[in-house]
Amino acid sequence: MKKYNILGVTRASIFSPNHIGNDGIIFNATADCLKEMGHKVTLRSEQEFLTTTLRADFVFTMLRSEASMNKLQQWEQKGTIAVNSAFGIANCGREEMTKTLLQNHIPHPTSLIVNTDEYIIDQLKEKDISFCWLKRGDGHAIHREDVSYARHPQEAQELIAEFALRGIKRVVINNHLKGDLIKFYGVEGSPFFYWFYPFDQSHSKFGLEKINGKAKGLPFDLDKLKDICQRSAHATNVKIFGGDCIVDEEGEIRIIDFNDWPSFAPCRKEAAQTIAECIIRTYNENE
Repeated sequence: MKKYNILGVTRASIFSPNHIGNDGIIFNATADCLKEMGHKVTLRSEQEFLTTTLRADFVFTMLRSEASMNKLQQWEQKGTIAVNSAFGIANCGREEMTKTLLQNHIPHPTSLIVNTDEYIIDQLKEKDISFCWLKRGDGHAIHREDVSYARHPQEAQELIAEFALRGIKRVVINNHLKGDLIKFYGVEGSPFFYWFYPFDQSHSKFGLEKINGKAKGLPFDLDKLKDICQRSAHATNVKIFGGDCIVDEEGEIRIIDFNDWPSFAPCRKEAAQTIAECIIRTYNENE
């Protein structure tokens, strides 16, 4: 097996709300697995990546800032192979994720993408949306208020004004779905897949799992969920992924969030080795 000289770029803490430790553990565990496979690994923070003149042909990263994504995209255009790709990471920003999933016919809630200076009540009524979620569209959630729940269109209008006051110009609105909330982790092109009910395990960033509440254990087709997730990973160009979905009483599955490289907290030991293997497989396939 060819041995690679690899640069690892960690995630800035602002992009790991209430999960700084978990994100750091899975990243370091992956680096350790790569080293055990015989590869040389150099780790840098997201800030160091931005401020140094280093260059690498092989990168693995959890970075998320716009500046970091732009820099890595420039590297990739010049031949660097990255996992996850900065282009895929950008696709997981809320607005781009929503567009990508809908365009690729991934099961998803009825949604609107609006400017925060818009009057949205009539649009919500036209879409038959009452209970809904408002999510900042320009990236990932970093504050509790970046994902807000509204119980009727008037409350949604008030919340969108608060997004505007915080300087957020675009918001994604998802129809609220009733059912069991499931969190999942996966690696594209591998059999690895892990799912659980986050409310039941008190696994949360902002405590919003209480809206759907304790899972009822509604039956669903696990192979179908795996297929939907692999399709989502392919559509977004993300190899290391996680997210959330809702299973309703009919067993229908809809993706409500899809993320680049989450914490894998409940399954990180097994995940780290699979992630490392995916990283090397990607380098081998694209070199």
